[in-house]
Amino acid sequence: MAEKRNIFLVGPMGAGKSTIGRHLADELHLEFFDSDHEIERKTGADIAWIFDLEGEEGFRKRELDIINELSDKQGIVLATGGGSIITQAVRNRLSARGIVVYLQTTIDKQVARTQRDKRRPLLQNDDPETVLRDLAESRNPLYEEVADYVVDTDDQSARSVANQIIQKIGL
Repeated sequence: MAEKRNIFLVGPMGAGKSTIGRHLADELHLEFFDSDHEIERKTGADIAWIFDLEGEEGFRKRELDIINELSDKQGIVLATGGGSIITQAVRNRLSARGIVVYLQTTIDKQVARTQRDKRRPLLQNDDPETVLRDLAESRNPLYEEVADYVVDTDDQSARSVANQIIQKIGL
């Protein structure tokens, strides 16, 4: 890559942003970041604890700060948190500073991929499927709005999706 472009992955929980992002970064010889991991690293606390202590609003402010910091870099692949796009400033940053790829998946796949994950505060209830449906209704239009490319992740390996992204963006 002559010009070091940023690639930002957006999409719902369980779409594979982190796993696909690592493969994509490896293939393109770019540095990989996960915004949720960076928030945890910087605060020394996990996402669930931040949600409990500061609420979603406090978490979203931290998320915006991390995404601002990371998107200033050149030549990175960034996996964003599923809800990061609800903040207009995040959508603006991502659009202005790189190529945005929406990793699309079905509710059924999300349920299957997240059912044993205890690190997702919004899914710690008796009906995670309904939560995922409600989130999809409000967030999917925002993912579509910010995306330069849309890639379906269902029934494909992470490596296959990463290669598909590389082909779509012409790298």
